[in-house]
Amino acid sequence: MSAVALPRPAGNAEPLVADTVLSVRDVRKSYGPAGNNVLALDGISLDVSRGEFVCLVGASGCGKTTLLNLVSGLDGQTRGEIAINGRTTLLFQEAALFPWLTAAANIELPLTLARAPKSERRAEVEQLLRLVHLDGFGDKRPHELSGGMRQRVALARAFAQHADVLLMDEPFGALDAMTRDLLHDELERIWRETRVTIVFVTHNVREAVRLGDRIVVLTSRPGRVAGEFRVDLPRPRNISGPDVAELAYTVTERLREEVRRHADG
Repeated sequence: MSAVALPRPAGNAEPLVADTVLSVRDVRKSYGPAGNNVLALDGISLDVSRGEFVCLVGASGCGKTTLLNLVSGLDGQTRGEIAINGRTTLLFQEAALFPWLTAAANIELPLTLARAPKSERRAEVEQLLRLVHLDGFGDKRPHELSGGMRQRVALARAFAQHADVLLMDEPFGALDAMTRDLLHDELERIWRETRVTIVFVTHNVREAVRLGDRIVVLTSRPGRVAGEFRVDLPRPRNISGPDVAELAYTVTERLREEVRRHADG
């Protein structure tokens, strides 16, 4: 689960309304030369409020990762506007920690690059290790940590970049079910403590219901917003609970409609 933090200017986008940290307006993205291009996203519009946890779900190839790349500034849209009030950090599925650095040194790296004073860096690293429940593991190198612990280090490193929006691209997809469930608890705890805004991409609908305030369903390619589901279930949620299962079934049926429509088209 590697992280890249980039400031993203609003450009010519309209000013954000109060409490909105991310606004995507009629965004289109195509790849390849004119006349032989692939349309990945077509007219995506989405607003995310400050402190909100939004999950994006859709079939493989629907443009979920493409949308995160556009929001982070790693790629540019073909058409449309994206406005962000603050900085973004993009976390991938793999931790991508530097193997020769300790967990603490991996977390400290963005602070070093930002030229923060050494005393401040050390204090913040200790605070971040506590935040992700890795007290006492700062001197361990990645090969000495479990997969779930490496993900926590990557998450702490992301927070060290002082981003306003965490963009998470299937960060738990490579983990076993038990570790993933434990990290759901950890992520929800950290989100509640920090109130950072999270946009979380997953193909696992139950995971989306377990974590999100809102689920945005994307169509098959080209990606469009097919529907949104507000998750009003009390927290914390049990990924195997009947209330989670019921809403997950409803969202999954909506996804199946999109897959069938795409196949028939």
